[in-house]
Amino acid sequence: MEASLAKELESVDLKSLEKILRKYSAKRGVLIPLLQETQKLYGFLPKPAIIRIAEATNNDISQVYGVATFYAQFRLKPVGKHIIRVCHGTACHVSGARRVSEVCEDHLGIHDGETTSDRKFTLESVACLGCCSLAPVMMVEQTTFGRLNDREVKKVIDKKCYGCHSVNG
Repeated sequence: MEASLAKELESVDLKSLEKILRKYSAKRGVLIPLLQETQKLYGFLPKPAIIRIAEATNNDISQVYGVATFYAQFRLKPVGKHIIRVCHGTACHVSGARRVSEVCEDHLGIHDGETTSDRKFTLESVACLGCCSLAPVMMVEQTTFGRLNDREVKKVIDKKCYGCHSVNG
């Protein structure tokens, strides 16, 4: 076993997961609900949890991993406290979505799909947020911000996130 996996196995407390596993023991077709509850518990699906779920459900690790990677709802990496979604739908694309993403990336010091090292922010590009008349648009948690320019993007990140400061701010 490689050293990084061994360290990760030790760092994840599986006691709470055991309660979830007992809830679903001896039931069929429980893999997706198990993964959902596990993600709710940890905020993502850590490798040790996937391994333990595979053992408990008599599945191969690859089968559990296959389900976890097939459905977009599951995350295999931790996400930040504040998830920033930048719309890249047609209206936003022609109105400057790429620039909004670039400003977010520069201001936070991360790229699309990444999380800051302090786990305060995760940046995601999405196909559409459904606010085309406000293009370009980004969403922080459940709040939408539209008609964005460079200054507004930075302001949203710095102020909306309750005093959190960006990496390069």
